[in-house]
Amino acid sequence: MGYDEELRRHNEVLRRACGIQGGEHILDVGCGSGQTTREAGRAAAAGSALGVDVSAAAVERARRTARAEGLRNVSFEHADAQVHPFPRGRFDLVISRFGTMFFGDPVAAFANIRRGLRPGGRLVMIVWQAGERNEWDVALRQALAAPAGSKTDGLDPFSLAEPATVERILDTAGFADVDLTDVREPVFYGPDVAAALTWVKGFTCTNEALNRLDPAGAELAAGRLREMLAAHLSDDGVRFDSRAWLVTARRRA
Repeated sequence: MGYDEELRRHNEVLRRACGIQGGEHILDVGCGSGQTTREAGRAAAAGSALGVDVSAAAVERARRTARAEGLRNVSFEHADAQVHPFPRGRFDLVISRFGTMFFGDPVAAFANIRRGLRPGGRLVMIVWQAGERNEWDVALRQALAAPAGSKTDGLDPFSLAEPATVERILDTAGFADVDLTDVREPVFYGPDVAAALTWVKGFTCTNEALNRLDPAGAELAAGRLREMLAAHLSDDGVRFDSRAWLVTARRRA
């Protein structure tokens, strides 16, 4: 299991929405292990794709994979998109698959990203809707007896859940034509219960919740997780409903 497998359906939505042209230059924010960056590079064969992420380990994996696939127009940088000095007006398109929800100052972050876009350049990203609208989050918190809406180390994956908030942030940061489209696609946690349990135990929120419990309580919580995952097992693996926003905008001239 991996993040790319979990979000395969969302990735298809993002790819279609981007409509990348052959000569475009693309910036991928929060690129992780680089799947979305590599796909952008293939689509922009006469252009380029740059992926940035705050995880050095993820960036190194991304570089190794791109080298192995012979992608010469794809590169990666270990960088924080909130403050990284992107070349002004370099990019035609900024993309992100769930990589923009954790900015400390989202207005400043998106303003910095905007500076890297050419006038009229596009932003296309996917972000989560509210936790209570995501079956996976509700189910995990119930199994772990965690309070709804609680955060992990101050990080909030649902910080861009409200359309009015997204519109205000992007407008203030210098974007126009902001649009949000409802995306309802399942997340995939594994081909069977054992694989799914291993995957969700690797989530930071799950780890933290289990570590707060004594051994007996952690064992009971793990049992509830296993039962919850078994209830969502079908012929094509363990899946949960999810709700996200596809957000599109343009750099204001």
